[in-house]
Amino acid sequence: MSERSLPIAAAPINLPLDEIAALRKQQSLFESLRSLDSLLIAFSGGADSAYLAWAANSALGERALSITALSASFSQHDRDHASEFARTLGLRHELIETREFENPLYIANNADRCYHCKDELFDQMESLARARGFAAIAYGINSDDTHDFRPGHRAAHEHRILAPLLDASLGKSEIRMLSRRAGLPTWDRPASACLSSRVPYGVAVTPALLEKVERAEAALREFGFRQFRVRAHGELARIEIAPDELARGLQPEMVEKIAQGVKAAGFAFVTLDLEGYRQGSLNSLLGRK
Repeated sequence: MSERSLPIAAAPINLPLDEIAALRKQQSLFESLRSLDSLLIAFSGGADSAYLAWAANSALGERALSITALSASFSQHDRDHASEFARTLGLRHELIETREFENPLYIANNADRCYHCKDELFDQMESLARARGFAAIAYGINSDDTHDFRPGHRAAHEHRILAPLLDASLGKSEIRMLSRRAGLPTWDRPASACLSSRVPYGVAVTPALLEKVERAEAALREFGFRQFRVRAHGELARIEIAPDELARGLQPEMVEKIAQGVKAAGFAFVTLDLEGYRQGSLNSLLGRK
C-alpha cells in the first residue's frame, strides 16, 4: 500500500477537517474490503468505480478482479480509459460481453432502462463469479447517488451486489479528494454515463443510433471540450456543453466546426443548449404531461 493510501493514524495531523473525515471513511472502506475473501468489481472507468477498483486492489490484491462490459451502450473512448487505468495501476481487469440489446424491455428505453442494463451486467458477473469462485460482487454507488433517479440500483439490490462506497458513507467530492490523494488519474475525470442516456425515454435505443451519438461526441472531444453530451432527438442533435466551456462553443468559428462535425456523424440538424451541460437532463421530462 502506498503512503497516500495509509490509514488515518498515519496521516499528517494538520490536514483540513474534511480531508481527515474522508480518510476515516477510507479506513472503514479498506477494513470492509479486507474482510472479503475475493471480489469482482463492476468497473466503468469513471471516478467512482475507478476509486473502488483501486481500493479493492489495494486491500485484496490478486483476489480482486475489475470487470468492464463490452456493449454498444459503452463508448470505445470510455472502454479505452478503463483499460488504460487498469494497466497503469496494475489492476486485474477483464472485459465481458453483455447482451442487453437482446432484451426488448431495454430497447424500448422506458424510464426503467437502466434497471435492465444493470440486471444483465450483474447476471453476467454472477455467472463469472460462480465459474471462478469469487465470493462477492461490488459496484460504485456512493452516498450522493441515492438522491438521484437511478433504477439500476434496484437491480443491484435484487442481485445482492455490495456497495462498499455507500456503506462507508463516501460522497462524490470525497471520492475525488481521496482519488487525488492516491494519485489516481480519474480524480478529475468528467462525469460519464452510457450512450443510451443520450436518447429521450420512449425512443428506442439501437446500436446504430448510439454509434451515431458516439461519433458526434468524438468530434466534440477532438475540438477540445471536456464535459458535454450529445442528446439525440431524431435528426436533431442537442449539444450540452459545460457552462465554463460554453462561451468557447458559441464562438462563430467553433459553431461552424461543431455543426460540420456533428452532421458528419449522421445528424441533419445541430443545436447548442443554452443551459449547458447538466447531469441527467432528460430525467426532467419524467412525469410531465
